[in-house]
Amino acid sequence: MGRLKDLRKYVNAKLNKMEDEDKRLGAVNHLYGVSLAAVMIAEKRGLDPEIAAMAAMLHDLYAYKSGSYDDHAQKGAELARKILVKLELTSEEETDIICSAIAHHDDKYSVDGPMDELLKDADVIHHCLNDVSKPVKDKEKARFESLCREFGMEGPK
Repeated sequence: MGRLKDLRKYVNAKLNKMEDEDKRLGAVNHLYGVSLAAVMIAEKRGLDPEIAAMAAMLHDLYAYKSGSYDDHAQKGAELARKILVKLELTSEEETDIICSAIAHHDDKYSVDGPMDELLKDADVIHHCLNDVSKPVKDKEKARFESLCREFGMEGPK
């Protein structure tokens, strides 16, 4: 079994413990949606798609497990490190890259490393395209417009 598949199996087991079906389905939809977007962005930018998908699968797991988004990026990075070390799926360098991306993914205004930016962008793509009837959030507007240009899409209306 591949390491992404192993990680997804672990994440699925954690999500399946969520009692609220709507929240569980929302969590699955978001983590898998961001993971798919992350792979597409990684392929376009020449970054490792497997590492991108792994970061995306873990990026909001802390919030879903705890029910809190307070400092969820930093706490999520700590949780991701524990999971990756426990499962022995990544090298130390890969773990650092994934955890950095998770730690920075909520700060959509700053510019960080390439994988950090990829995860922010994948998160924005999912937020903005998962339900196109919703307006784009102010904190995501500039990033989404830039992504639309990068991928040759019409921007927000």
